[in-house]
Amino acid sequence: MIEVATVATLGVLALTPPPGTLRVRVPHPGWLAGGVAVAALAVLAGSVASAAGSGSTVSAGGSLRTTRLGSATVLVSAKGFTLYWFAPDTPTASNCNGSCAAYWPPVKGPVTAAGVAGQFGTVRRADGSLQATYNGHPLYTYIGDAHPGEDSGNGVNLNGGLWHQVTVGG
Repeated sequence: MIEVATVATLGVLALTPPPGTLRVRVPHPGWLAGGVAVAALAVLAGSVASAAGSGSTVSAGGSLRTTRLGSATVLVSAKGFTLYWFAPDTPTASNCNGSCAAYWPPVKGPVTAAGVAGQFGTVRRADGSLQATYNGHPLYTYIGDAHPGEDSGNGVNLNGGLWHQVTVGG
């Protein structure tokens, strides 16, 4: 978010003519730039909040299932949203917190998945909540997946590591 505010501020300042070249005086161009930056942050925060609340996360006790995406069988939420694992995580800890978790919402645990081979469990997150795991990987959804069956987070290198869709079977 800081980057968005910085870019917005620099953009407004770049478009503001030097003092003395305007016929109409802009009282405080710095305040104008700051206002635009605050507005940009508000829009971004609203977008993140609305995407995070879009229903792509799994509630506690949720049920997971599998689906085919291309040639892979992947684990998805009950609503069909692709689940991901984060390479820097460990079997006992999630390393995606704060702003990372706003973009990669953790799947709340525990979860079930009828007929899916593998080990389901939970880890305790930094905020004290439980996050579901599959075969030792904490599970996440991605706010960039707007619809069930999308996997736009697969292979993405963000927040300090690679993100992978959770594959099951062969």
